[in-house]
Amino acid sequence: MLEETGCSPNVIEHCKEVASLAVEMANKAKTAGHNVNSELVEIGALLHDFGRCRTHEIAHAVEGYRLARTRGIDPEISEIIKRHIGAGISKEEARKLGLPEDDYFPRSLEEKIVAHADNLVKGTHRITIAERTALMRKQEVPEHVIQRVNKLAEEVEGLFS
Repeated sequence: MLEETGCSPNVIEHCKEVASLAVEMANKAKTAGHNVNSELVEIGALLHDFGRCRTHEIAHAVEGYRLARTRGIDPEISEIIKRHIGAGISKEEARKLGLPEDDYFPRSLEEKIVAHADNLVKGTHRITIAERTALMRKQEVPEHVIQRVNKLAEEVEGLFS
């Protein structure tokens, strides 16, 4: 599906690596006794950058969500696509970024796992949360956003550590 909509090979490889890491996290969480749908995590992670066939801007999450909905993809997967950016975006932040005014925070365990896994994959290489936050600081991402990413990391990793 990523290929047929025009996603580039590097985006597809990134999605595969995010899916691999996300499934590892989901399985660890399940082993620790949490109720996680690993299949939903895998499919959501594989499709999280679906919108990159249209744009590489932050709006790729919204574009991917729209594409998924028009193709009849399960609403839970569509929500993963919509909510995977960083550790979420508030309605106010969305408005400032030119996105439809909506809440883009990951809510379900599956959404949180995919968002966190995406934060830990740069291209096709796994990185640490410290490396991710350093990259964000270099890009001059606001500190409250970086703290949000760290908080999501603590929450997800706390499921299985």
